[in-house]
Formats: sequence, C-alpha cells, structure tokens
Amino acid sequence: MKKVLNAPDRAVEEMLRGMELAHGGRNGNDGESGLIRRLSGQTVAVRADAPVSGKVAIVSGGGSGHEPAHAGYVGPGMLDAACAGEVFTSPSPEPVLEATKAVDGGAGVFYVVKNYTGDVLNFEMAGELAGTEDIETDYVVINDDVAVEDSTHTTGRRGVAGTVLVHKICGGAADDGKSLPEIKSLAARVNENVRSMGMALTSCVPPERGEPIFDIAEDEMELGIGIHGEPGTERRKIEPADSIVDMLLEKVLGDSVDYSGSGGQDVAVMVNGMGGTPLMELYVAYARVHDVLAENGINVHGAPYVGEYMTSLEMAGFSVTLLKLDDEMKRYLAAPCSVAAGGLF
Repeated sequence: MKKVLNAPDRAVEEMLRGMELAHGGRNGNDGESGLIRRLSGQTVAVRADAPVSGKVAIVSGGGSGHEPAHAGYVGPGMLDAACAGEVFTSPSPEPVLEATKAVDGGAGVFYVVKNYTGDVLNFEMAGELAGTEDIETDYVVINDDVAVEDSTHTTGRRGVAGTVLVHKICGGAADDGKSLPEIKSLAARVNENVRSMGMALTSCVPPERGEPIFDIAEDEMELGIGIHGEPGTERRKIEPADSIVDMLLEKVLGDSVDYSGSGGQDVAVMVNGMGGTPLMELYVAYARVHDVLAENGINVHGAPYVGEYMTSLEMAGFSVTLLKLDDEMKRYLAAPCSVAAGGLF
C-alpha cells in the first residue's frame, strides 16, 4: 500500500482539518469568511453561515473515501452539513444529530441518505433523537444503482453517484425557500427518475486494511461495482471503451425509467470517475454515452457532469448516471452554488 498519509486511523480527522483550513476562510486571506467550518469534536462539516434562519437545512453524509462527497458539497446551494464516518463506514447517530442541531434554522432538516443499512439506521435514529428536541426532520433513501437488488451492505439497490444530483437539486430548492414536505416530494421524484451503473479495472485499498478488497487480473474488468470497493456482478476481459459504455447503458436504459419519452426526453448525464481514472478516459466514455443517447432520441440537457463526484478511494473505473428531468429539476440543477467542489458544477 502506498498512500500519502500520516496514520490510517487519523486519515479522516486530518482530511477534515485540511478541508477546513483550505475552505474555511481561516488563512487570513482578505478577511474571507469561507465556505465551511468543522463542528468541534465531531467529524462534521457545516456551511460557514449555518444555521440559516427560515431555510430547510439539507444534511447528507456516509463513510469517507468517496471524496469530494460529501463535505465537498457543503455550502450555499447544496448541503448545509456533511457527516463523515470512517472509510466506508457509516457515521454514528451522534454526529448526525449534532449536525442536525447545528444547521437547524427553524424550518426543519432534510436528510439525503444513500441506501446502505448503516446509513439508513443511523440517520433514522438521529432524526428520532432530533424530534425529542423539537427539530422536525425527514429524509429520502437514494437507490439509483441498477447493478444489484441486494448486496452485502444493503437491502434493495445501493445509493451511488446519482446521490450528488439529489444534493444539487434539493439544495437549490431549499435555498429557494421550499418547505420540508416540498423538498421531500422533490427528492422522491428525483430518486424515482435517476439510475446509475459502474465498472472498475482495479480494486481499491482502504487505509486500515492495507490491501485491495478484491483481486483482479491485468486483463480483466468488473461490471456492476459498488462505491465501497465491492466487486462487480460480472467479471469479463477488458473491452474497448465504447463496448463498456454500451454494457452499462444497456442496463440503465433497460430499467424501469422511460428515458425516451414522446418526442425526445431531456436528461442530466453524469460520467463519474471512481478515483483513479484520468479525465482523458472519462471524456472518451462520455463521447460514446452522448452518441448512444442521441441514437435513442434522448437529449442531454445542459452540460454533462464529467469528473470525480462520488469516488471509491483510488479505484480505476467509472459510472454512468442518467436523470430524467422535469422543469423543476432543471431549474434547481442550474441554480448557483458555492461549495469546495464547485468546479464540478
């Protein structure tokens, strides 16, 4: 294992400290207020101006190792707080509750939760505890991965890169003054219309494990991988990029969402790097995604999202996400945001 770390058991703490120093406005540069601050004693990043009075607060989180998710999306227009667990491990209810209290502006707190058993249980428990302190909460469980129905970490489909589009849309709606029930309805609608599938050429190495999660030969690839380093549902010999994209899109387009619609359907497209894939290769993949969608009468709305949005440490691979859009989703995808990972939007 080769990693730029001091000690595996301090990686998350030191990462969050570095993020706060880089984006928290504490370097004395022109009095800049910054984007985020860290809650004392917690692995939680909140937006610098939290709580925002009268606004529904959006909170997400999960295991570390998926950067820039989730702390990279904290700031105006996206998340009010992100809770970081250890690598590939759900945050416990305590930091979620502390995040909830820190960002509650009186209009309620909405959780965006990926469908992993630990995440769901711990966010639900935090919401119940918040209720005893008169903070209203609600949540959505994101399950956009078409590769599997159940896995080691889930009952039902996993939540993967499509979660980032939920962050963006719900964050825009919250800044627009939408109520907690309205955001819940919008988040559910996005989740119903977003699908993803990924592949990998390599495994990844969690710092405390010190070795790859799975072994794979130099001439092999995994289809249907998860963001926690889970191996895929199928292993094949490596094929050209166009063939790989075709395999992923066949599964995504063949699922329950009708992306074609009548007279052409607008979709948001994300080609997401898993942490170790050069942008060159992501753009090669996107070119084929664009062509396949055009052949199927599906319109790419606005600029595609090509880059590293929801990673799996240094795994080499990528995922493709499609979101069938309505006018409200379009408006909030285009809304401004100011986050550490803002160059991706």
